[in-house]
This record gives sequence, C-alpha cells and structure tokens, in this order.
Amino acid sequence: MSMRFSTLLKKPAEWMRTPGPESDIVITSRVRLARNLVGHPFPGWARKEDRLTVMEEVQPSLESLTEMKDSFSEEMTKLSAIEKQVLVERHLISREHAAKGAGCGTVMNRKQTISVMINEEDHLRMQAIRPGLQLLSAYRSLDQIDTVLENDLPYAFDHQYGYLTACPTNLGTGMRASAMLHLPALVLSEQINQTIQGANKIGLAVRGLYGEGTEALANLFQISNQNTLGTNEQEIIEHLNRVIAQLIDNEKNARMKILEDRPTTMQDQIGRAYAVLKYAHIITSKEALNHLSMIRLGCDLGFVSEDERETINVLLTEIQPAHLQISAKRKLTPEERDILRADIIRTSLNRLTPPDFSTILTDRENEDDE
Repeated sequence: MSMRFSTLLKKPAEWMRTPGPESDIVITSRVRLARNLVGHPFPGWARKEDRLTVMEEVQPSLESLTEMKDSFSEEMTKLSAIEKQVLVERHLISREHAAKGAGCGTVMNRKQTISVMINEEDHLRMQAIRPGLQLLSAYRSLDQIDTVLENDLPYAFDHQYGYLTACPTNLGTGMRASAMLHLPALVLSEQINQTIQGANKIGLAVRGLYGEGTEALANLFQISNQNTLGTNEQEIIEHLNRVIAQLIDNEKNARMKILEDRPTTMQDQIGRAYAVLKYAHIITSKEALNHLSMIRLGCDLGFVSEDERETINVLLTEIQPAHLQISAKRKLTPEERDILRADIIRTSLNRLTPPDFSTILTDRENEDDE
C-alpha cells in the first residue's frame, strides 16, 4: 500500500530529527546515482509516449524494493504545484523535476532517506540522504538498491565510458556525492570566498541551499564532486571526506577565533537573532533562515541548549513558502506567508530558553582580573 502525501507531510524527514557524526557543522550527506535504460531516448529527447513507457517499466521495480515498502509513489501530474514545491523544500526532488509533466514521477521511502526521480534529466535519479557526515553509509544503501535494479532493468552501460548519462559530466560512475555544511563563522570572518575558490581548484563544486544557481541562505553550502569519469565511487567519497574534514577544522577554528578576539560580536549576532525571531510578527524567509543559522550556532557553542538543534532543523524546512501554504491549507500572498512564518517561529521559540552567555562574561572577567 502506497503512502499518501498527507502522511509524508506529517513526518519530518529522518535527517531533521536524528543527529549524525559531525552534525554541528555537517547537516546532511547525500549521494545520487544517475542511470538510464537501453533502447529508450533520454528524457530530454523523449516524447510523452516514450516517458510513459519508461515510467511503466521502472515504477513497479522501484515499488517492489524492500527499502520502498509502503513508499510514496506518484506521477508528477497528479501533484499540485505546492505539493511539488514541498518535495523540493525537503530536498527530495529537484526544482527541475518539479516543473516536469506527464511520464515523470517520484518514489520515496517512508523515512524520506531514499528518493528516486523518474525521467528527470536521466531515466533514474536515485538519492540517499543521511544526517551528519555519512557519505559512505549513504552510498552503500543506494548501491544495494542499484544492484537489485540492475538485475531487473536494462541499464545503459559502456565498458569504456561506464554508465551512460544525459549530461557528459555524469558519465562513468554517474555518482554525485555532496554534503550540506553550516559555515557561519567562515562567513562572519569573511573567509568563505577563499574557501569556495580553494574547493573549486581541487575539483569540487560549492552551491547554495537548493543546488546549482541558488543562494547560500542560512550560511548553508553544498559541497560536491564534479568528476565522475576515470575514478570509482570509493575514491570520490574518500576525496570528498578529506576536504570536508578540512572544512570542518576551518569552521571550528574560525568559531574559536571569533570567540577569542570578538566575543561581543558572537554574543550580539546570536542574541540579536533570538530577539528578532522571538518577537517579530512579520519576517521573510531569507531573514528567518539567516537568524535561525545564528541560533543553531548558539547550540553548537553551548549558549543555547543542544536539545534545540532538532527544533531549528525542522524550522529550517517548515517555514519555507510551500510548507506554510500546506499548513494554512490555502494559497498565501507573500505578506501572509511572512506573518504565518513569524507566528510559527514565535510559537516554537516560546519553549526555547534564552541564550546564556555567562561563559563569555566569566572569561572576560577573568581576563580583567589578570
């Protein structure tokens, strides 16, 4: 029995609720595999009839997977524009897939840890998402599914080029591995541009909250591999893990440096964010996300209870435009969304203890005594 969209909505994705390794800085790890079928034109060239044929061939195979028991499985035309945008906001489908029509679909498991887009840029775009730094775990879970599907479906594979994909940049492994990193201190200390340039030089892409061409809201950055040809999955993940480990160190050092050199700046940023979110009655998505980023930093530094990190993670998604309109059960104007967003945040923060900066003050008093 397939899961209904309303059931999917009621359950925050597992990554929002479950902490993972290095989850103070690494929000999620994601691995995506692109696969195509022999004998069918790639989606970009396919007619509606071709896409429907592929859909009929792959959807039953996906739904029969053990990992997809009681999954959510639907054709894109049967979802409203707002429902599609909810899936984008939860990082379950791409913005491009949300714009697709007949013969395009999506299948995802109940935990929202595995999702598959049918007939996006490729016939199959499979994704696994995990909390914290767990790229290898994400890949292994996807590899198991991929192996089962490869026995059931005629994959387009070339012994010289590997898995054949619509875009040449995905040839070979067809794998894109990425991690969503929270890097507020590198932004505050104006080191982020240098960090991005350094990552680009060693073959990694740095993108915003919703991927290519999007803004890095809430100080969140997606770091991913660019090369898929001439290397294997293990090497891609090992390379990405090494770079992410360095970025984690850089962010932690930047946080400590600001605390040592400019403690009042840190206190002001976190305190100001708390005050605005707790008392604002109208707030835009961008402003809310950036202030929530500072509250999350407060959790990481011990100024706000660590138990509140889950609340912040859920809010980062729940205050997005489509989620607000689903909550209101109607289409909202931008101003109505800003009012509802502020209401939801105020209600959530009523349970939150105000930031406690006594450790900063104590350290400063000790320095004065010396």
